[in-house]
Amino acid sequence: MEFDIGIFVQQLVNPSYLYGAFLSVAVAVLALILATAVGFAVAMGRTSQSRIAQGTAGFYTWFFRAIPALLVLLIIWNALPQLLPVLRQEWFTPFIAAFIGLGIVEAAFMSEIIRSALLSVDDGQNLAGRALGMSPAKVMLKVVLPQAIRIALPPTGNEFIGLVKFSSLASVISLQELLTTAQVGVNITFRYAEYYAAAIIYYLIIVSLLTLLQNYVEKKFLWTSRSKSKKPSTLEPIGQGVHA
Repeated sequence: MEFDIGIFVQQLVNPSYLYGAFLSVAVAVLALILATAVGFAVAMGRTSQSRIAQGTAGFYTWFFRAIPALLVLLIIWNALPQLLPVLRQEWFTPFIAAFIGLGIVEAAFMSEIIRSALLSVDDGQNLAGRALGMSPAKVMLKVVLPQAIRIALPPTGNEFIGLVKFSSLASVISLQELLTTAQVGVNITFRYAEYYAAAIIYYLIIVSLLTLLQNYVEKKFLWTSRSKSKKPSTLEPIGQGVHA
């Protein structure tokens, strides 16, 4: 059986692939937002002076780093509705289960990224903010976070790209994302090469666009000194300064 370029091109322009790609990116975006919010709370707990907060945050990180994301998705979609009647209603869709499941797992990894970024900011920055009369909350928002974000951006971008690929795990809970779209076509036609090749092209395009976006955002947060000191020439007469 030879590769049929016609089938391949037909799948590239198939709206179902575009919709599947949209679902994959949407799940990844919402999962990253949830993971960042929860991960920030966990990171603050890890750096807290309270032993209870440290223990709780440490347990969360250990627990969700140890459990496979696939198992978490199965528990949220299949097990929790048996225990919680509210999850048996129509609002609880595979899309919601997917981004919640991936989000709470990813939060364990994001917490370590955020914690390392916060710890990388020199303690003197915190003390300087407090010396200016800022409250601890303002010091965090105005001084520490802007510096920590710059450090956390590269690994966060990598995690986001990983989430786009991990969204394919949601196929086990009937989410019609990109890879599931290709698999449905394969089950009907048994044309593995053409359908999977189309999925590869979509993943390559998505990751390439996200990489460009990541590079753009990182440049926005790149801090460089706009003023460079000039040293007077050794040949200048004494008393002749450097003019602005």
